Amino acid sequence: MVHHIISWSLRNRFIVLSLALALLIWGGFAVKKNPIDAIPDLSENQVIVFTEWMGRGPQLIEEQVTYPLVTNLQGLPKTKYVRGTSMFGMSFIYIIFDDDVDVYWARSRVLERLSTVTGTLPEGVTPQLGPDGTGVGHVLWYTLDAPGMDLGEQPALQDWYIKFALQNVEGVSEIASFGGFQKQYQITVDLNKLLYYGLTVPQVIGAVRANNNESGGRKFEMSDIGYIIRTTGYLQSIEEISSIPVLNQNSIPVRVSDVATVQMTGEARLGIFDQDGEGERVGGIVVMRYGENAAEVIEKVKAKMLETSKGFPKGVKFDIVYDRGKLIQESIDSIKHTLVEEMIVVSLVVLIFLFHWRSALSIIIQIPITIAASFILLNAFGISSNIMSLTGIALAIGVIVDNGIIMSENAYKHLSQRYEEWQEEQKKTII
Repeated sequence: MVHHIISWSLRNRFIVLSLALALLIWGGFAVKKNPIDAIPDLSENQVIVFTEWMGRGPQLIEEQVTYPLVTNLQGLPKTKYVRGTSMFGMSFIYIIFDDDVDVYWARSRVLERLSTVTGTLPEGVTPQLGPDGTGVGHVLWYTLDAPGMDLGEQPALQDWYIKFALQNVEGVSEIASFGGFQKQYQITVDLNKLLYYGLTVPQVIGAVRANNNESGGRKFEMSDIGYIIRTTGYLQSIEEISSIPVLNQNSIPVRVSDVATVQMTGEARLGIFDQDGEGERVGGIVVMRYGENAAEVIEKVKAKMLETSKGFPKGVKFDIVYDRGKLIQESIDSIKHTLVEEMIVVSLVVLIFLFHWRSALSIIIQIPITIAASFILLNAFGISSNIMSLTGIALAIGVIVDNGIIMSENAYKHLSQRYEEWQEEQKKTII
C-alpha cells in the first residue's frame, strides 16, 4: 500500500504539491481562527447558583436555602450530579452537566427550574446564576492608582463607571469588584431612649422606609402651562435622616435623632486587598466568557480601559497587576523559537552529512505543513492553543524531523547504490 502511494505521488507531483499548498493555506486560516490561551481549561461543565442571605448562620442557610435548592435542581436532563455548599450568609449550588452539553442550554434549564423553586425559599431570598465563565476565566486583574481619593470614593468610581464600561466589551462575562469601603448610612438605636418614648425598632425602620421614596401626582394645567406634581423624598444626607419623625407625642414629633445616632460609615468587611505592602487598593477582575479567545478579549479590554481612563479624575489611572496576555505571548514566542531552531538544526544535519540541499529543503517544508494540519485538527476537536497543546506540537515536530532525516538518508543511500550499479552496468556495456 505504501509503495503504491509513493509511486502515485512521484507520478503526480503537481497534484501532491497543490494539495500540500491547499493544506498550508487552510492551516493558516485555522491558526488565526483557533482561540489562544495560556492555561488549558480542564474545569467541569457546570452552572453555579449563588444565593445571599446575609446575617444567617451556615446551619440555617443549609436547612432553608441549600437543601431546598439541591433537592429541586436534581433530575435536570443530562446532569451528572449536584453539589451544595453553605457558609455564613451565602449558599453555592454547583450543577455538573455532561461534557458535551452546551453551557447556555444548561443555564436555561437551571433558570427554568429556579422559577419554580423561589416560592419555597424564605422571603427576600433570591437565587442567582453565576457568570458564564470557567474556573480559568480570570484573564486580567487591575487596581486603581488614585492617590487623591479615599477608599470610599474609589469603589464608587469602580462600580458606577469602570464596571459598566468594561462589561460592554465583547467576550467579557463579568467584572468582579474588590477592595475599599461600601458607603452607607448607619442608624445606631439607643434602646434606653426607645423604652423612654415607647417605641420599637420596627417602628424606626418603618419610618425611615416610608420617608425614603418618591410619589407621583398628576398633571396640573394653569394659564395654558402644564405642571407635573410629584414629591421627592429620597434621603441624601445625614441631616435628612435625623429629622425624620417617628412618632408624635402631644403634638411634638419624636425624630430619629432623638432615639438614635446617624452617621456615614462603611459596610463591615471580612478582609482587605493590599498591593505590594503599600496600602489598600480598589480594583476589579475581568472574567472571560466561556469559549472566547483569551488573547483577543484581553486586547479589547485594554483598549476599552484606555478609552475609559479619559474620564477619570485628575491623577487616577489603571494599574494592571495580572495580565495573562504576557504568558500567552511568551507561549507563542516559545513555539516560534522552537520551530526556527529545529529548522536550522535539521538543515545543518542534512547538509553536513548528506551534502544535499534539496533533501534539507524537503524536510523543512514538512514542518509548516504539519503544524498547519495540527491546527486544523485542534479546531475540529475544539482545543485552544495553550501551553499544553503547543508543547505537544513542539515535541511532535521533533519526531517528524527525525522521520524526515531518516527517510531522506535512506532514500539518498538507495539512490546512491542504484547510481553505482547503473555506472557499473554502463562500464560493462562499454567493455
